[in-house]
Amino acid sequence: MASSGGRTCVDAPEGEGLSRVRAALGEATQRIAGVSPTPRLDAELVMAHALGISRETLLLARLDAPEPPAFATLVARRLRHEPIAYITGTRAFWTIDLAVGPGVLIPRADSETLIEAAVDLFAGTAGPGRVLDLGTGSGALLLAALDQWPNATGVGVDTSAAALAVARGNAKRLGMASRATIEAGGWDGTGAAFDLILCNPPYIAIVDVLPDEVARWEPASALFAGSDGLDDYRAIAPALRPQLTPGGVACIEIGATQADRASALFAGQGFDVAVRSDLAGLPRCLVVT
Repeated sequence: MASSGGRTCVDAPEGEGLSRVRAALGEATQRIAGVSPTPRLDAELVMAHALGISRETLLLARLDAPEPPAFATLVARRLRHEPIAYITGTRAFWTIDLAVGPGVLIPRADSETLIEAAVDLFAGTAGPGRVLDLGTGSGALLLAALDQWPNATGVGVDTSAAALAVARGNAKRLGMASRATIEAGGWDGTGAAFDLILCNPPYIAIVDVLPDEVARWEPASALFAGSDGLDDYRAIAPALRPQLTPGGVACIEIGATQADRASALFAGQGFDVAVRSDLAGLPRCLVVT
């Protein structure tokens, strides 16, 4: 309490006059609604990132804190359709959290279908000893598999220097650098054979229209695969057999409309092919043996 000019004044509470997190989230949600189907979630994730805390901590303990100065800038990035994962620099996948950034495809929940398929296939066993991730990107599939099977080792290959740098960083942060080798390579792999091959190749047709936050921000080389989206499967199918150990299995992601055409390419190489669906019930994974 202070006195000035005969008036008694009560000191303002700390932060009074500043915008509070709760109000800032409401305003940001309204603005982000024009660019995202999940505006409130986006606003909360961006706010948590600005505060340097988890979303859970934000919602439980920080809604009445002052708005952080960085929040407005981060919201402006989202309004330009920049993906949340690039703004926060992280993406959760399976049981791990990955660093991601421009130049590297953002891991999606659809791709977890490949890990789910592999878990079912190796149920009741010690799991795969050696795992190969063709087109590893951020390292998502390889590192999720190594987290699932702690005794396994593996290799992730990619042609993108940016992806290789991110994948190596993720392997180190997750404590898997001694188990995961990240190296340059294409669909013909490393020259060695593996018990499990995971692969999420480009499968978008060049004529397909994608949302702005995908088309404008994510690398085209990781998205597009010719006029029908099947060009990379045509390269992978004939190169696959020498890369599999006897009894080995490959789990390969496909677009939701590609099951029959992609399966035929692998069946034509003498493989048995089964199709697994994602949580939305859409064909998402070829199990190739």
